[in-house]
Amino acid sequence: NKEEPTVIEFGDDQKRLLCGGETQLYLNSLSSREMESLTAICDTFLPSITVSDFNDDSVTMFYRSSASMAGTPEQLGILISERLKHPKKWLMRVTLWLLSTCMGSFILCGRATLSSRFPFFQSFPQLSQQKRENLLLSWSLSYFYLIRMFFKSMKILICLVFFTQIDEKNQNLSWKAIDYCGPDPEFKSKQLNRSRDNKLHEKEVNNGDCEKEESLGPLYRGLVDLRLPRDIVAENLQQYGFPVSVQRRKTKDANLSSPSLIIQCDAVVVGSGSGGGVVAGVLAKAGYKVLVLEKGTYCARSNLSLLEGPTMDQMYLSGGLLATDDMGVIVLAGSTVGGGSAIKWAASVQTPRHVINEWSDQHGLELFDSKLYKEATTVVCHKMGVQSEFEDEGFNNAILRRGCEELGYPVENIPRNSTPDHYCGWCCLGCKDGRKKGTSETWLVELVDSGNGVILPGCKAIKVLHKRKRGTARTTATGVAFEVEYKGTKDICFVESKVSIVACGAIRTPTLLKKSGLKSANIGKNLHLHPVTMAWGYFPDTPVSSTSTAWLEGKKSYEGGIMTAMSTVVSNFNKSGYGALIQTPGLHPGMFSSLMPCVSGTDMKNRMCRFSRTAHIFALARDKGSGILNSPHSISYNMEPIDEEHLQKGLEKVLRILAAAGAEEIGTHHSKDKTINVKKVSSHEFERFVKVESSRPLRDLSTQICSAHQMGSCRMGIDPKRSVVNQMGETWEVEGLYVADTSVFPTALGVNPMVTVQAIAYCTAQSVLQVLWRKKSRC
Repeated sequence: NKEEPTVIEFGDDQKRLLCGGETQLYLNSLSSREMESLTAICDTFLPSITVSDFNDDSVTMFYRSSASMAGTPEQLGILISERLKHPKKWLMRVTLWLLSTCMGSFILCGRATLSSRFPFFQSFPQLSQQKRENLLLSWSLSYFYLIRMFFKSMKILICLVFFTQIDEKNQNLSWKAIDYCGPDPEFKSKQLNRSRDNKLHEKEVNNGDCEKEESLGPLYRGLVDLRLPRDIVAENLQQYGFPVSVQRRKTKDANLSSPSLIIQCDAVVVGSGSGGGVVAGVLAKAGYKVLVLEKGTYCARSNLSLLEGPTMDQMYLSGGLLATDDMGVIVLAGSTVGGGSAIKWAASVQTPRHVINEWSDQHGLELFDSKLYKEATTVVCHKMGVQSEFEDEGFNNAILRRGCEELGYPVENIPRNSTPDHYCGWCCLGCKDGRKKGTSETWLVELVDSGNGVILPGCKAIKVLHKRKRGTARTTATGVAFEVEYKGTKDICFVESKVSIVACGAIRTPTLLKKSGLKSANIGKNLHLHPVTMAWGYFPDTPVSSTSTAWLEGKKSYEGGIMTAMSTVVSNFNKSGYGALIQTPGLHPGMFSSLMPCVSGTDMKNRMCRFSRTAHIFALARDKGSGILNSPHSISYNMEPIDEEHLQKGLEKVLRILAAAGAEEIGTHHSKDKTINVKKVSSHEFERFVKVESSRPLRDLSTQICSAHQMGSCRMGIDPKRSVVNQMGETWEVEGLYVADTSVFPTALGVNPMVTVQAIAYCTAQSVLQVLWRKKSRC
């Protein structure tokens, strides 16, 4: 009994390379039974609630609108069918099917499904709203891990879809009610004016490089669209100085034995983020021909949407839906031209001295205490314009700073790769004006300006090519095979190069190396995630006590620089080097709602109406625990007890900071959803609350853990038996094959990794330059 597939379009209608690629079509393949259960669960989390005491029509409409009225189940069905790649997705679908049956519901829900009327059993969709809510709450704390995992998955996905889905006017029915403006109003105004100007002055825009760069972004001259006919692609690449040959297919289907294009260059770089972008820029500026392969698309400044849902689908790895196998950690990583640097929160902290000492002394890596590494750090910080000043501080950071100052905790400015006047809370959705200096605004611009490099977006590297070196057991890298969409089918192309650099990130690089035939047991192991847990505080517009919060007047939680302040109060930098760093996140409605605990439909809507005045602060642990990458979509991760302890200590400080800054109410993300009104309790009650809530277990799915930093899965070392690459960044197994991303980190870093990965990549680029120079000298 399967319904006809529902077809919904995602993405921009403009099918241009500079807008992030063509519109994608997704299908809903869930059965009618699965959709029946999914709809019931959606309406349990977000029901229609009758209200009469609101003067604001938008708030009234928000409460009266259920998830099914908004079309959320259909959107979610598509997401589960096509975009969700989690290895346990099958279990989710089986559970949805079981809940649509009376017996399956009895097995999963127990006595709540019993009825006094024939047939004496009810399926989950037939239960009352109150019974369904009670069941969901019991699932969140169930003894059975798989039940907790199902609850967690459903809550995250339902809330994420409901609060990010948009209509034809790019609006969401909840946004006005929760005091969220959607995309940056200033950016929307500029887009509208630019659109009018382009229509009036199309010829002038087309003839002026400055206007083109402003409209299309600084990389427009260095992009090659591989969706064009092969002869045109070859001609475009030849104009950049790359020898290209167009091959006739020997078979109907594309495969490695019959590539359609063979491109020659000095160096091929897979990935354009903070590692690959640096290497590509350095090599091209030195005069070598460099080809950059990027799986993601290019989102030019003016063509960004700054919409949370579409941006996650377009610019994040796996559409922002990546999680560990047990759903214990949500993993966010970039997948676009510029990689993580395009959607990072601008924090640019140098490698801490205790980490340099550890990597140099305990791991024997002399590189990190060398003159070259110091030079690399200076160069990359200068290139990114790293500085620590700001003209105005956003809501979350102002609260973190004030709370630390009240308590006497250390608090300092975060160095950022953006200007002091960069007051933008949308950086996690792309940089609207180029003032955040990611690789697409720095190193990749250098690549394009040199005339020696091009970027091929929308390419998926499938194998590093290598051949056995004569007279030795080692092999030598000869290039990369990649896959591209061409005329609705997959096409295979080759890049022949003197050196190959893999910089796909700590999640994707191990998979590519394994597919390429590398056998090291260390590939994919030792994955560190910098686990993060958060607490929240509500700061009403009108203070309810004598403690003034006038310094927060007019500020909203999603506006302003995402990171400008941090505290090292529990970082333990001066002793073991392992602890927790306290910082602030950037949360728009989708992520905010998916993380906040929920005990009922009414409770969720009440919380969301306080969205713009709810601050979040997190503790980030330098984890000793690690994980294994089983596949691009399968991550097993174990957080050690000491990591949990560090996060708990950090959480305790965060709750105190929020209270000291003047929060009316505080709480954590634990499923039990215990909160306290700071203004109405005694100091004894407050202390008890902080102690209990900060000591709750974190490794049992009752509190959501997040990660925005992944590292160590192809770590650097001096022993081939314990590492994947040497100090030059070259793999032990294949000569001429280098890795230049966070996967080479020997351990977890403990701070935001952007400066460190760029510094390491810069050093790796110097090693590659020496190899290319020697090869050139022999020719």
